[in-house]
Amino acid sequence: MKEYKSKIIADEETFFSYTQSVLNGKWKLQIIYVLSKYEVVRYNELRRLLGEITFKMLSNTLKEMEADGLIHREEYPQIPPKVEYSLTEKGRSLWPIIRSMCDWGEKNRVMAAKD
Repeated sequence: MKEYKSKIIADEETFFSYTQSVLNGKWKLQIIYVLSKYEVVRYNELRRLLGEITFKMLSNTLKEMEADGLIHREEYPQIPPKVEYSLTEKGRSLWPIIRSMCDWGEKNRVMAAKD
């Protein structure tokens, strides 16, 4: 019986670890938030909306998110180059979770301010 419980815990940790690895990083949740709000965003617009992110950090984060299947990168063959980012279905499926986190933050921030 003990081995069975260990397997369940190991599976849950694996699922949690996967979720954590996909969302790990300072900017990923913020990028998902922005793309959820604006749907399709060009690179420079995304950088402006995020604030103090560097070009390199944004570029690396977007590549990771694309590799994880969270965002779609659409490149248009024109001069100057035009690149747009949007959430994939997998990326959009994270929105309810992020919305719940926002609700939690709103509720608890208000409660903390009263203390």
